Amino acid sequence: MAIDLTLRIGGEGGEGVISAGDFLMQAASLAGMEVVTFKSFPAEIKGGYALSQLRVSDQHILSQGDGFNILIAFNGEAYELNKSLLTPGTVMIYDTGSEADFEPEEIPGVIMYPVPMGEIAKRQLKAYITKNMVALGAAAELFNIPVDTLKESIRQKFTRKGDKVVQLNYQALEAGAEHVRNNLKKQESFEFPKPREKKDVLIIEGNQAIALGAAMAGCKYYGAYPITPATTVGNYLAELILGLGGFVYQAEDEISALGTCLGASFAGAKVLTATSGPGISLMTELIGLGIMAEIPLVIANIQRGGPSTGMPTKHDQGDLYQACFGTHGDAPKIVLAPANVEENLYLTIDAFNLAEKYQTPVFLLSDASLALRVEAIKRPDMSKVKHEHRMTRNGKADEKFLRYMSTESGISPTGIPGMPGHAYAATGLEHAENSGPRTNPDTRNLMTEKRWRKFDNIEDEWKPVEREGDEQAEVGVISWGLTQSIAKEAVQRLRAKGLKVAALYPKMLWPLPVKAIKAFVDSVNQVLIPEANFQGQFAEIIKAEVPIHDKLVKLNVYRGEPFIPREIEEKIEEIYPK
Repeated sequence: MAIDLTLRIGGEGGEGVISAGDFLMQAASLAGMEVVTFKSFPAEIKGGYALSQLRVSDQHILSQGDGFNILIAFNGEAYELNKSLLTPGTVMIYDTGSEADFEPEEIPGVIMYPVPMGEIAKRQLKAYITKNMVALGAAAELFNIPVDTLKESIRQKFTRKGDKVVQLNYQALEAGAEHVRNNLKKQESFEFPKPREKKDVLIIEGNQAIALGAAMAGCKYYGAYPITPATTVGNYLAELILGLGGFVYQAEDEISALGTCLGASFAGAKVLTATSGPGISLMTELIGLGIMAEIPLVIANIQRGGPSTGMPTKHDQGDLYQACFGTHGDAPKIVLAPANVEENLYLTIDAFNLAEKYQTPVFLLSDASLALRVEAIKRPDMSKVKHEHRMTRNGKADEKFLRYMSTESGISPTGIPGMPGHAYAATGLEHAENSGPRTNPDTRNLMTEKRWRKFDNIEDEWKPVEREGDEQAEVGVISWGLTQSIAKEAVQRLRAKGLKVAALYPKMLWPLPVKAIKAFVDSVNQVLIPEANFQGQFAEIIKAEVPIHDKLVKLNVYRGEPFIPREIEEKIEEIYPK
């Protein structure tokens, strides 16, 4: 029988909530288990409610799941915020004793294990900072979490701080386990899956996967300004490309960051910047320059709740309109959206290849939850990675160079500074084929049509969608980004119940893959589009291009947290013909 267990840790920011979850994740992954994490933390530098959740199984996992089986509550706030989810059959380990700030009431059907985490850490170990390790030791004893791999993850984290720190954390683990052995009796059957043979995997989080994908794609320049939740893309990338002849530059703001990226790309480098919605707002004019001058560029937008400062650390899918339409003028660009950590890696590579081939800015829309989500993914095979390079001219240096030649494909050979006979003006002004500024009607028509013509066949050339389910279905689901991984679990549950359900998962959102979406809509009786935004932005974009009005059902959340599979599952059951 498959084991599928979800453990949530909640407490005050600064109590080690996130690191405790990371240790559990690493321990499970090192023991060969399947893992998916979900994290949420406050925007404050210190304090506020933080949450770290681990779903672990001996089978493949698609999403963070519907809730939790086990709650570890470090304080009263964690208990109060999760109390409504403590239903019969769930378990809570909670802090008690002289250092605790609450005492929960008895909830029928909920099993409660009191553990004086803070008291043990402060009075027995003389180090209150080890409270989270005491909690992990108690959980390891109760739920058969493999202690050897837990210790290994702790050792890897703290070795650089010295053996004394490592041993202190080991002592805290043992103190928590000893309290359980001496004072508590196990009352339920929850256990982690048994350790299995280690797989050749990478334990990697979403932003780290973007950085790795960029390095694998040949990125040589990263220019950015720090912003939550995108900053760690650059932190990770710096570790990868500085030793490979690449450069990382922290600019004074997002405008100058993108300016340096355009300059580096003009000089021939593959470039990346990462930011979030407020940063994209500042970059908008220079994005237009990249489009007009036809300069390859990859922009990772790690979405967060807006508008304005909004919710800097929370999940959202509200930047789709901004990515597709947020530039003045008729401005063609490409927008991609990954569904999980592995796609963060491979769609980043695709983004670089598309930017190079079509000589244009490409957006990669991730989000705050996916940025922090951790998965164990199959180790990438570099020999299978395709590298696309921008077209350059093969002609002689003394031949006339038409940088913006109006070709059948809309793509024209570019020049790299230093190439004899390839000088041109990379200008934001409208220009003729030779790059000289021109504003006459004939040139304007020629160049506008050239820029848009690049994407006439992109849907056929790139095959940007994934489909699953019944060929003819009662309900079809179209979703994008992180919501795809959640919708996929809901669809698979319903198909296992015998319902005729199908799903379409576009990886490219703009230009809209109209042919694939129209064919899918024609094959189903109703279409559900779940999105983590208020307006139903992707649904509205589809409505403008595909006759879907009489079939469309929207499902929207905008609470700062992703869907759970049950929400999508229940909505499909609601609209499914009785």
